[in-house]
Parts: sequence; C-alpha cells; structure tokens
Amino acid sequence: MDAKHWHNRWENNEIGFHEGDVNRYLDQYFTNLSLQPGDTVFVPLCGKTHDIHFLLASGMKVVGAELSEIAIKQLFQELNLTPEITNHGTLTCYQSANLTVWVGDIFTLTPEQLGTVNAVYDRAALVALPLSMRVRYTQHILQLANKAQQLVVLFEYQQSEFSGPPFNVTANELHQHYDAYYQLTLLCRERLEGGLKGKIPAMNAAWLLS
Repeated sequence: MDAKHWHNRWENNEIGFHEGDVNRYLDQYFTNLSLQPGDTVFVPLCGKTHDIHFLLASGMKVVGAELSEIAIKQLFQELNLTPEITNHGTLTCYQSANLTVWVGDIFTLTPEQLGTVNAVYDRAALVALPLSMRVRYTQHILQLANKAQQLVVLFEYQQSEFSGPPFNVTANELHQHYDAYYQLTLLCRERLEGGLKGKIPAMNAAWLLS
C-alpha cells in the first residue's frame, strides 16, 4: 500500500471503509477508557470518521492524523467548523476548537507535534496497513502517544481469500506488537454480519490495551 492508493480512493470517492455513523464498538466500549472531559484522544488515519463527532460530543479533545486533505476538508465541513490551517514542513495542521488534525504522512508526525495523549482510538488504522507496515506503525504509535492506553478494533478472516485492505489482524499478532507494553483485554469478538465486502466470513474484535 502506498500513499497514491489512498489519495486515489478519496479523489474517486471510493470510501467504502467510511462508516456513516459512530462505530458501535466505540459507542459500547468508550467508557472502558475511563477518560475525563478535556482529555485528549488520538485517532490515527482518521479520514472523516463520525467517531470524531462522537468523541467531541463526549467532551474530548481530539487529535487526528490523515493522509488525505480531501477527507479532512470534508470532516471540518460536516462538523461546521472553520479550521485555522498552518504548514509544518511536509505536514499541514487543521485546527478549530477541540479538534486538531495533522494532514500528511503519519510517520513524519512527531511526539512534540502531537502533544500529550490520554488514549488512542484505532478503528481503521492498523487494519489498513499490510504486515510490513504494521510493525513500523505500532512502534511509531507507541512513541507518538507515549504508550497511552488504546481501544483497537480489528478484522479477522482468511487473508488468502482477500488481498486487503482491510487486512486480517489476529489476536496473536496484536499480542506480538503490544505485549511488551500493555495488558491486552478482549472486549468483544463476534461474527461480522454479512461478511467482509459482503462475501468473506469474518470476525470483528475490540481490544482494550491498558
């Protein structure tokens, strides 16, 4: 997967990964993070997710990271927010009220730019990346967020039946990435109704990393 793939998806409005409402697992398990109003949640590879609407309405400050500027322009429009836009080298920062989004390559984002984070919400980031990039990504998230707790939502299916994205990420793999840093708690694992892409049997799993 390269940047061009995702830019093309947004330019052509091929965004089947975008959910039209808040993710059910965020709605169900958000309180497991035990956050307080004013705490900061980091949403990597955020797109224009409605989960950000939910987090802001819950009193959180939200910092996102997203490759596509198209997605972030739409996000702020849908939130009826007018952002202040500043350039920081290869990254562009969109900021308004309690929402800040860094647009560009997440691997160039620094802990200093991100600031203090109380939790990471990863619904569509880890599963968006092939295995070779997932190793790099998980280490980068640990550094960026200073090992802040995480709520992670995954897909599990037979990778041989579908090339991805989204990619199959098993419990074993998640433990390999994060066991040295967190206690991992499986919150839910259930069959994905209709299957992946309406064809492939799949499971959804939600994990708390604390």
